[in-house]
Amino acid sequence: MKGPKAVESLLGINTYLKNGSVDKGLLELVDYRVSQINQCAFCLDMHSKELRALGETEQRLYTLDAWKETPFFTDRERAALGWAEAVTACEVSDEVYETAKEQFSDEELVDLTMAVCAINTWNRLNIAFPNKVGSYQVGKF
Repeated sequence: MKGPKAVESLLGINTYLKNGSVDKGLLELVDYRVSQINQCAFCLDMHSKELRALGETEQRLYTLDAWKETPFFTDRERAALGWAEAVTACEVSDEVYETAKEQFSDEELVDLTMAVCAINTWNRLNIAFPNKVGSYQVGKF
């Protein structure tokens, strides 16, 4: 989405995060999970394509919404997914915080939180001003 200067500032956050302290693959996984929660079809299409390009397996993509019940995700990924869900719901418990702190440094946890905030904003923008679902091409954003 190109447009108003407010969107350009959000692109700046994404640029920072791409070069930040958290692995790009983990950020894409979080983006995909939050997009599932928010039911943003455009972002689901985008992040599933990006994840596949990074070598993500179909099995993990298909079971991501049930990540707690599968053996397919690492402790670090589980902590990130739990954190993303809690921040998205605005319900961060002490337990979720402690689990995240076990896996992420302070800098990483702030970067992860910024990523969750950013994808929530992108989801809302893409739902409010829809793009053509299916049109995203890897590396074009």
